Amino acid sequence: MDGHDLRRIAEALERLRPCPAAAPNFNNTDVFSWKTEPDRLEPVTEVNRVDISLLVGIDRAKSTLVENTQKFARGKPANNALLWGARGMGKSSLVKAVHASLSAEFQDLKLVELQREDVGSLSALLALLRPEPGRFILFCDDLSFSYDDHHYKSLKAVLDGGVEGRPANAVFYATSNRRHLMPRDMIENERSSAINPSEAADEKISLSDRFGLWLGFHPCSQAEYLEMVERYCSHARLDVTRWDLEQGAIEWQQTRGARSGRVAWQYYVHLAGRN
Repeated sequence: MDGHDLRRIAEALERLRPCPAAAPNFNNTDVFSWKTEPDRLEPVTEVNRVDISLLVGIDRAKSTLVENTQKFARGKPANNALLWGARGMGKSSLVKAVHASLSAEFQDLKLVELQREDVGSLSALLALLRPEPGRFILFCDDLSFSYDDHHYKSLKAVLDGGVEGRPANAVFYATSNRRHLMPRDMIENERSSAINPSEAADEKISLSDRFGLWLGFHPCSQAEYLEMVERYCSHARLDVTRWDLEQGAIEWQQTRGARSGRVAWQYYVHLAGRN
């Protein structure tokens, strides 16, 4: 088999590949989901999110992300943001709530969610969005990488180091339980087996450096947890007793062995179903 035959095979395979779909009408919807095979943006008509006023105990992260998103929506320079830390403390809820709170004022501000396993197609998504007049928040929830996952290298290039770079009308927001997006033992193994340990570790953690904004989320106190429950119930106008809002909430979090915004929401759902 010579080079001519290989070219013919490559061209045939390229013709069999599904063509990317055209960009949707961004005027009708402000939230989209990125799908692959073929690459396309699907409108999301019912978005799973809560009002930003219901997010308690994360005031600093909330104000910082709102400010960064406002600058981006106004066409000013803005940073990619990594929301990392304790599970269930509202990282993904904050991203969706910030977009919802600003989309009325900035109608061309769109939210595009992509799955972690589709990060390798991020360059195709940016190519689709680059000529569009809107402003796009690209959102990836629970972003992390395992030992044999090399998508982080392509993400590094797209976010900051590529020839084209990130287009001015797109910003990347990600949430993760890991500050450097990779398991600690993965970084330590690289350090122990490499010729130059510091260079090996730096290569692994340099992805998180592409995020100019790091927002840390930490476990909440009992007072913050109870405030979350009370605010959810008040917002829904649930008729509940003081015992439900205090002792019942404490017993609920003890049975879960955890205290977080997610646990507070689950207890509120329990009360709402009962009442």
